Amino acid sequence: MEPVLIRPDWPVANAVQASSTTRAGGVSQPPFDSLNLGGHVGDYPEAVDNNRQRLLTLADLPGEPLWLQQVHGNRAVDAGHWQPGIEADAIYTDKANQVCAVLTADCLPVLFTDRTGSQVAAAHAGWRGLLAGVLENTVARFSGRPEAIQAWLGPAIGPRQFEVGAEVFEAFTAENAEAEQAFTRRDKQHFLADIYQLARQRLARVGVNAVFGGQFCTVTDSERFFSYRRDGQTGRMASLIWINPK
Repeated sequence: MEPVLIRPDWPVANAVQASSTTRAGGVSQPPFDSLNLGGHVGDYPEAVDNNRQRLLTLADLPGEPLWLQQVHGNRAVDAGHWQPGIEADAIYTDKANQVCAVLTADCLPVLFTDRTGSQVAAAHAGWRGLLAGVLENTVARFSGRPEAIQAWLGPAIGPRQFEVGAEVFEAFTAENAEAEQAFTRRDKQHFLADIYQLARQRLARVGVNAVFGGQFCTVTDSERFFSYRRDGQTGRMASLIWINPK
């Protein structure tokens, strides 16, 4: 049996706890089978509530995750200003027991911490959010030098599956010529994009070079992951990070 959770493999402080869910371990019926954590995708609300309660035990969470109303934007909020329904695509905290969380099903989840384990954040980065600067805005929430920040790239659409139009290629390369390295041309109007490489490039530009993960593909690994591109109507996975009290 595949494990229900993916634990990031990165050299972080002992106080930092993080995990990313798979589609296994819940009660939702197809096409949301089974650990769907998204309440906005058409699943039965009681199933989502059950799954979110299961998540508390599965991931050994200290409390309810601070869920965001994700809008594919670039807003990064402090957990101290969180409220239900807040529109943002990243959340940061320097307090213990506040669970930062994002939902994805092809978009890129990115978890952050500093080397001392006193600050953490979670960001949701589809191509629109990446282009708009959601990762840079998340890094800007941290005190101290960006070189002290570590990032983990969670399950997202892989570079052999992420076909985009010329307008996406042109938008990224107009802003930064280096971005061309993350695209493979299929024809005049279509490219394959490597969202992991795009994220690494943007993080490196603001001084974050300790970047881990990035070896997943939500589209091709249908047993472990939900994928909107593959299935259309589907569930959502969560990537979570928090600080245990010392």
